[in-house]
Amino acid sequence: MAKNSYIGELAAEFFGTMILLLFGAGVVAQVVAGGSSLGDHDSIAWAWGIGVILGVYVAGRLSGGHINPAVTIALAAFQGFPWRKVAPYVVAQTAGAFVAALIVRFNYANYIDMIDPGHTYKTQIIFSTLPGNGAAGISLTTAFFDQIIGTAILVFVVFALVNARNNPPLANLVPVVIGLLVVGIGMAWGANAGYAINPARDFGPRLASYITGYSTAWTDQNGTPYWWLPIVAPIIGGLIGGGLFQVCINRFIVAAEETSEPTPVGRDVPR
Repeated sequence: MAKNSYIGELAAEFFGTMILLLFGAGVVAQVVAGGSSLGDHDSIAWAWGIGVILGVYVAGRLSGGHINPAVTIALAAFQGFPWRKVAPYVVAQTAGAFVAALIVRFNYANYIDMIDPGHTYKTQIIFSTLPGNGAAGISLTTAFFDQIIGTAILVFVVFALVNARNNPPLANLVPVVIGLLVVGIGMAWGANAGYAINPARDFGPRLASYITGYSTAWTDQNGTPYWWLPIVAPIIGGLIGGGLFQVCINRFIVAAEETSEPTPVGRDVPR
């Protein structure tokens, strides 16, 4: 039974992350392919947020609905999530993002071939992030710190939302509020680096794009290796955000009551 439960956790992370990317990469593909007539930056931010909401609902009961390696690592570092589960969760999350990107790539293949037959950075942005979203003038340093800040905000607020002693949203509304948090990050922190804030969300689709014709998938628009940045910076940011919550908020919260009910994100969060 325990083995089946663990397989269920990994399946939940796989499909939760897949749902996230089906909405996230899907909306970017629609906007890039159809232009302003089919959406804009706000529709992208909202669809990513909706993807988070639905992905967390899909995975929440079985795995906690992390759907983000930066969240998983931060939960292990500060909230008691077992370290032995971190690598399998990250693999499941990345695989889910990879499969979702392949589906989006197949579904939008005709549009992509029409507007970008050479498979360049013009449509690479559908699958993975670039400094300045492909525009000139944004340095790697700026993009790196942007991802640290964005992910720190994400994890700091997620920790606040799933802490049973911190008056979190009730009636299973935590995934909705986390989705709104991602919408807000997208609207406020999306210019410098495309707010990946999730290593699986970037690396899985980046790999999918590479094997389906994007030979420059591992670099930015200037030819500089970039694939590592949306992995390393979000992990650092998640650890900073989680650490700040523990030091600045959590240690001052007085437990009003103890509960054994799992939270939608980070099932193993101690109360």
